[in-house]
Amino acid sequence: MPLFSCSAILFDLDGVLVDSTPVVDRQYRVWAKEHGIDPDAVMRVAHGVRTVEVVARFAPHLDALAETRKIEEREAADSDGVRVIPGALAFLSSLPSERWAVVTSGMRLLATNRLQRCGLPLPRWLVTAEDVQQGKPHPEPYLKGAQGLAVEPRDCLVFEDSPAGIEAARAAGMNVVGLTTTYPVERLSAAVKVRSFEQVRLAGAGNGKLQIEVAE
Repeated sequence: MPLFSCSAILFDLDGVLVDSTPVVDRQYRVWAKEHGIDPDAVMRVAHGVRTVEVVARFAPHLDALAETRKIEEREAADSDGVRVIPGALAFLSSLPSERWAVVTSGMRLLATNRLQRCGLPLPRWLVTAEDVQQGKPHPEPYLKGAQGLAVEPRDCLVFEDSPAGIEAARAAGMNVVGLTTTYPVERLSAAVKVRSFEQVRLAGAGNGKLQIEVAE
């Protein structure tokens, strides 16, 4: 049973704390069809990546920021099928509030909407798409998460569900636990993988360190 010692925990949002896959899939497909783009091609790369980068890749002729706002406003208004990942609320509630943050590829409006709708606490530090110049798989989002909590990147543990997110965390020098909520297990390069937070618990919090036990 792996045991991680860390100073802080950084969580991705979609696919980690909340399962929003039905909404993401539905709204991206609506947008893609509106612009004559292959929806399946979009969905093969959309998860874990900033919306603005998805738009720029598939529709470089459009205003990426305007289209991003449109897509994410639609997602924020559509909660059908969104649910909390089992065990997420209990695990967050067990952690000192100053020792965890959320690092998401979504914009702030969408992130706060998802957390509030699902009854999850808002973190003291939230890194969103607007806060970075380069999104995942670049390490900037996770480095900004560590900076906001005033801890060294090497002392952070990350929970991620996407290949892009795992790559970003590793590039930042952080340990990663992968959740098999969005991608097939063979797509996740994290050494430790879980289905939900029902397999994760805070085993101790002494000497400035959190001891996180993971049952694979």
